[in-house]
This record gives sequence, C-alpha cells and structure tokens, in this order.
Amino acid sequence: MPNSPTQKRIFLSPPHMSGTELEYVKQAFESNYIAPVGPQLKQFEHVFREITGFEHCLAVCNGTSAIHLAMRSLGVEAGDKVLASTLTFVGSVSPVIFQNAEIVFIDSDRHTWNMDPNILEEELKRLAVAGDLPKAVLPTELYGQACDLDQIVKICDQYEVPVVCDSAESLGAHYRGRSVGRDAQAAVFSFNGNKIITTSSGGMLASDDADLIEHCRYLATQARQPVRHYEHHDVGYNYRMSNVLAAIGIGQMEALADRVNRKREVFAEYQQRIGDLPGWTFMAEAKYGRCNRWLTVATIDPELFGATHEDVIVALEAENIESRPVWKPLHLQKAFSQFRVVGGEVSTSLFDCGICLPSGTAMDSADLDRVCKTIRSVGNTSR
Repeated sequence: MPNSPTQKRIFLSPPHMSGTELEYVKQAFESNYIAPVGPQLKQFEHVFREITGFEHCLAVCNGTSAIHLAMRSLGVEAGDKVLASTLTFVGSVSPVIFQNAEIVFIDSDRHTWNMDPNILEEELKRLAVAGDLPKAVLPTELYGQACDLDQIVKICDQYEVPVVCDSAESLGAHYRGRSVGRDAQAAVFSFNGNKIITTSSGGMLASDDADLIEHCRYLATQARQPVRHYEHHDVGYNYRMSNVLAAIGIGQMEALADRVNRKREVFAEYQQRIGDLPGWTFMAEAKYGRCNRWLTVATIDPELFGATHEDVIVALEAENIESRPVWKPLHLQKAFSQFRVVGGEVSTSLFDCGICLPSGTAMDSADLDRVCKTIRSVGNTSR
C-alpha cells in the first residue's frame, strides 16, 4: 500500500554518518568550544585543505554565504554584472542580488549540463566591445560534474575577469586529476544535509589566494578590527561555521572517498537496472573529469518511454520514494525575470524532461530494486 507506515521512505540524498563524527563532537563538548571558532573548526579547515589541495580555506555557515563573501571581496557592487549558470540552485546567484548587481545567465552545454564555454566566450566578446565587462563569472558544477574550468578560466583571463566556481554539489569530484574548482579564483562547497558529506548546514570557501581568504575571514566575523574592544571600520557578517558543526565535518571528510565511490556505484546500478529503457538518457560523464554522482540524474523522452518525468515522480512518491525534477533554470524564475539569458534552450529542455533519482550512499540492493521496479511500472514499454 503506498505511503504505508511499514513501507520505508527512500529519500533523495539523506545524511550518512561514518561513525567517527560523535567522537569529534564529544571533543568539542569536553573543551567547551561550543560557539564559533575553536580547535575543531581549525582542524576541519586543515583537513579540507589536505584532501582538496587548496592552500587556504574558510569554513562558513552555508554555501550561499561563501559565495556572498567571494562576491563582496571581488568588489561586486551596484551596477556591476556577473555572468552565471542558469541551470543551478537559487543560492548560487542570490549573493549577486545581495550586492545589488546584475546577473547575465549563461546556458548549459548539452553534454555536461554545465555552463557552455562557447556561449560564455561570445558573451564576453560582446560585453568587451560594449565596454561593459562583468566583475566575475560564476559557473556551477552541476550534480557532481566538473565544469570545463581550464577553458572557462582561459576565456576569462583574456578579459581579466575572475572566476568563482560554485562547486557546492561536487566535493570529491575531479577535473583533470585535481579537485574541482582548483584553478578558479575561489571555489565554494556546501555541507547541507543532502550533500555528499554534511555538517548539517555549512559551507567552505577555498582558494590559493591568501589575501582573498583573509579578507573574507575578516568579513565573516563581523569585520571586527584586531583590538581589545569591538572596533568596526566596515560592515561585516556573522558567517563563521560553528565549532560543533566543524567537528561533524572532520568525521565526514574521513569518509569522503568512500561516499564518492558508493555514489558512483549507485549510478552504475541504475544504469544496469533501467539503462535499457527507451527514452532514458543519463547525464554523461565529461571526458576531462570524474563525477562524484551526487545525484543520479537523467532525461526522459515521453514519446519513447510512454510517460513523462512528472509521471515517474508521482509514481515514485506513491511508493514513498522521493525524487524531483532537475533545477528549474533561473532565467525562468519570476524572481529573476528582469535579467537577460544568453541561450537558454538547453537548460530549459533539461528541466522539461529531467529527473533526479534517490542516490543515498546507504541505499541497498532492495532499495534500488524497489525504485527501479516502480519506474518500470510506469512506461508503456516497461517489462
């Protein structure tokens, strides 16, 4: 019976604790470093640097705040432009609005689903001729897939435009053998409860630019001057991560490689179970990288499959299985209707037929069987 209390809920991407997090949290409690800043916070930043290869890291309260700090430190302000992926989560671009700047949305490449470097290049050429270059470019690394960062940075370097990589969904993924976001001016990661590792809430700003990180650290702690009393020459933010949440992050980082491997296994098992269904196309893995497969995502051709992605989502929910459409492009959202999009057809088509399947790292074979059996029951070509 659908939604029966005895039928276990299969979530899209639930947290998965490694078992060591509680010990690090216990250490934070025993030291009484409960408020932001403390030994676990410093350790978490250190572990993150060691694993990703970034030289400098700043742990903050969420990924959106990390992007906001980067935008502020790069001098984005009213009247400026920022070029950003349209196929992304709202938190990727809302910090541009916080700075009263203008967004120009860039469409996706059909193969990788990420920002199309060719469209980006044409738009930068056009803006350069108009004498209206953007203050930054903000590509999103979608669903664990690295964007073509070398190409994007090469294009932007011609115009001296910095790149901030929204890698919120892609921790543990690789681009040409190195961490995603590695050669951008800065990269942003998220530890929200549904990400590949979690600190409940939280984010990380990572960069090889020491001055940028230190300025962001200053802004993230209310822009307090280094004197005994509370002295402020600038308006800052209360953006630092809690020491207790950082303790969770230390334990989670220890399991990162295992989580990436399991996400990739889940994706492979979906391919094996339903890859033969007509009209189903899974997001391809770019040749230049190794996707972390944070979510298994696919598009559905309803004419070939005999059902829409919405039909599949409804059928899964009836069996107490969570799924969802892919991100709705931001240029289609009312909140951003005043901003221009370059292209838009690819991201729109992905939204029109895209689906995100349950991808938890604790899923077992029975869970996958249940999901896939439900999917096969929907289309008229199922068997």
